[in-house]
Amino acid sequence: MSSEKCEKSSSNGHSPFDGMIIASGEETYYDPSKESWATRAGVNFESFKRAPGSTRGLIAHGDIPPELLAYDNPMLQQKMQPRHLQMIAVGGAIGTGLFVGSGEALAVGGPAAILLAWTIMGIMVFFIAQALGELAILYPVSGGFFTLASRMLDPSLGVALGWNYVFQWAVTLPLEITVATSTVMYWENAAKVPLAVWYTIFFIIIIIAALFGTLGFAETEFWVSALKLIVVVMFLFIAVICVCGGGPAGTVYESYVGARYWHDPGAFANGFKGVCSVFITAAFSYAGSEIVSFAATETPNPRKTMPSAIKNIFWRIIIVYLSLILLIGLAIPYTEELLTKGEGANGSPFVIVMRRANISGLDSFVNITIVLAVLAMGLTCVYGGSRPMVALSEMGYGPKFLTYVDKSGRPLWALALILAFGPIAYLNLIDAARDKVFDWLLALSGLSTLFTWLTICLTHIRFRRAWVLQGHSVEELPYRASGGIWGSYLSVVLIILVLIAQFYAAVWPIGEQPTGGAAAEEFFATWLSLPVILLMYLISWLVIRTWPKRLCDIDLDTGRKSWLTVDEMRQFRADRAAQPWYKRLYRLLFG
Repeated sequence: MSSEKCEKSSSNGHSPFDGMIIASGEETYYDPSKESWATRAGVNFESFKRAPGSTRGLIAHGDIPPELLAYDNPMLQQKMQPRHLQMIAVGGAIGTGLFVGSGEALAVGGPAAILLAWTIMGIMVFFIAQALGELAILYPVSGGFFTLASRMLDPSLGVALGWNYVFQWAVTLPLEITVATSTVMYWENAAKVPLAVWYTIFFIIIIIAALFGTLGFAETEFWVSALKLIVVVMFLFIAVICVCGGGPAGTVYESYVGARYWHDPGAFANGFKGVCSVFITAAFSYAGSEIVSFAATETPNPRKTMPSAIKNIFWRIIIVYLSLILLIGLAIPYTEELLTKGEGANGSPFVIVMRRANISGLDSFVNITIVLAVLAMGLTCVYGGSRPMVALSEMGYGPKFLTYVDKSGRPLWALALILAFGPIAYLNLIDAARDKVFDWLLALSGLSTLFTWLTICLTHIRFRRAWVLQGHSVEELPYRASGGIWGSYLSVVLIILVLIAQFYAAVWPIGEQPTGGAAAEEFFATWLSLPVILLMYLISWLVIRTWPKRLCDIDLDTGRKSWLTVDEMRQFRADRAAQPWYKRLYRLLFG
């Protein structure tokens, strides 16, 4: 426990800005709802004009009344509806890592290894999502988790984390375009079309979707996530039937399979080393779960809609990820050649099961879904990279021109900068660089997710300690993370263990041990993210020159959404507890 002493908070339980109105004194705050439908939708020339007003970094420092954030920050046009948020939470992060990457992971680790890796990462992501939900609901601030990291931990660290997060999504964009192109090669007719044409088509699709701003991202995620969930449910039923011996006659699934492949060829492909090697793929498949913290600022009532979105992440982990990983390990032996030799969708366990079951047509349907999922993840790269870029620039930690936000709520220059990374995918057209480009893009984005999650956990721990030390009660929180502060501590331990496992797998990789330059290349292909993050922190510290704050000095009021007292929160929870049992059960399960 900290030995620091703080005076009891002087807050009377209400916002210090109570009673303020939209037009006050010499300032009139911009209300985007007064614009025409076409302007708000971004379909006319007027929508591209700069919207009046800017946060000017004040969301992070407290000069703008919380009630006026939606008016003074045109980026925060609250277009995202509850249905969007729910579907993003459930299916938004389902993409390349699960549909394609799980196949290679099975070949490297075996069925027991991938189940263990996805379970450990699932536990970690669950507690991270809970911690992030607690913070995002109380502080739905511009910049999401890295703005809070800047406040709770250290501004230099927060800025470095924010720019690293931008860079992570920027280099992932050409990676997703590359995967989409390799996936469409599954069809013979598509393979006859030059690769450059497919790169261009997919890049243009992402650009068009990005021009529809928040609404375009939300609607795309909603419908593509719905399609992904349909495929997931369909695959679950088919895989269960096949594993139980109900597959078509003449196929490997016409008789009971059960746990056959766990015994022959075995549960582990490469022993302990194989387990260590698949953690990074599991982390990549869960990446994007933190996007909900940015969505909180673009949702009308995060206190009402965010809890259910956070709880839906739990169901995504249990039903979608772990059930699928278990069935993939039961239905396919890790010695299946297509797992390693098949490019794109040919190596997807979803497609392999359909082909082994000789179910014609469904493999193409699954492949179409994979292509759409990859493109949707490409749009997520644009959304996830542009929002923190604007927030950083508004706080003075980036070029001023990046703060340009038009009347439709689109950060145009930030979008353009992220999209500028897309053409890197064209380097794959050079035969000598094809494999290298993909490998190094993956290396640049590889461990960044783990470092981001680690910072979120540390931010939550510092917040909880400062909250109590400054005289607040946990009962004041509008949403309390399941597992509380101990869930974040557990996640920190798990992340450190995973990083150790990755270090071990990088130094002593599976197979023939590389030597000399090949060994160094193998190591940096895994750990390239670390020097990038350290370099960004060093630059941030040299510019800002800040140190971690004392718990007493942490600002707990700026951007705070809930000002209810302990008694008011007790009454609120008592009223909810008095509701009928079926409502309480629904709220417990789904928020």
